[in-house]
Amino acid sequence: MSTGSLVGSFVRQDAFKRFSNFALAILILNILVILWGVVVRATGSGAGCGSHWPLCNGEVIPLDPKVETLIEFSHRLSSGLALLGVVALFALARRTFGPNHAVRRFAFLALVFMVIESLIGAVLVLFELVGRNASATRAVVISLHLLNTLVLLGFLALTWWRSRFPQAKSEISQKTFPSRRNVFVFAIAILLIGSSGAIAALGNTLFPSSTLVEGLRQDLNPTAHFLIRLRVFHPIFGLVGAGLVLSIIYRALEADTRPLVRKLGWGVIVLGAVQLVGGFFTLILLAPTWLQMFHLFFADLLWIVFVLFIDTKRNSYL
Repeated sequence: MSTGSLVGSFVRQDAFKRFSNFALAILILNILVILWGVVVRATGSGAGCGSHWPLCNGEVIPLDPKVETLIEFSHRLSSGLALLGVVALFALARRTFGPNHAVRRFAFLALVFMVIESLIGAVLVLFELVGRNASATRAVVISLHLLNTLVLLGFLALTWWRSRFPQAKSEISQKTFPSRRNVFVFAIAILLIGSSGAIAALGNTLFPSSTLVEGLRQDLNPTAHFLIRLRVFHPIFGLVGAGLVLSIIYRALEADTRPLVRKLGWGVIVLGAVQLVGGFFTLILLAPTWLQMFHLFFADLLWIVFVLFIDTKRNSYL
């Protein structure tokens, strides 16, 4: 190899490393924004800027803000920073990687779902689906919001993950996983767990219970608000869905000896167990805000590791 080629190789490797670090930073930033969103909802601060978007109470910067306004405005600022970060990530991916590289595709898809994320946030504010709003429309929109967030995190994670192996060829492994049936199971489980979790969190915020017994009594009351009656389904879907998904992953690991695949697979299993324990304590402690943040953080982390496991299991590029 000539000196020029060797220098060029080092330059490219340095560019790949810098991109990978930046992609990881953007992924972490988006997770932090999501967790701060829990504070916005739990404190009822979603209406802190009124029904104005992107302005806050008709102002670029609120001059005499209340606490709720500060919470909502800070969330908007961090969300805007995350949007700019994803835009920069896409631009940097185009500059660093070739036209057909997977990193460019994943960065583009992350940008698409980041824009959708921003638009859903705008809909929540402009249509006043925040604060004490307990409508079915809000329940549907926040469910879509959460599912879009998961897809966004998945593509951000894949952008970072693939950038760590920029020159490796991606070929579908002969040990095809997941099968179409497994994909269907995963999709239904994620849909039910995610949607029911968003609705349960909203129900706990709008209709808090003073004791666990009182909460269970409300859940089983046929005349209670639909958000109260629906929140009981989240732990049920969580237990059943987690059992199905984790059992499928465990069986898949038995036939695969690749170290990284096994590490990721066991990571999913361990994080799934942590989520079940966290969900149990969230239930019996009546969902305090800090525990909701903990529960959501590990849900996001579980989802990210799961996406990386699926990608690594299906491909032989590592």
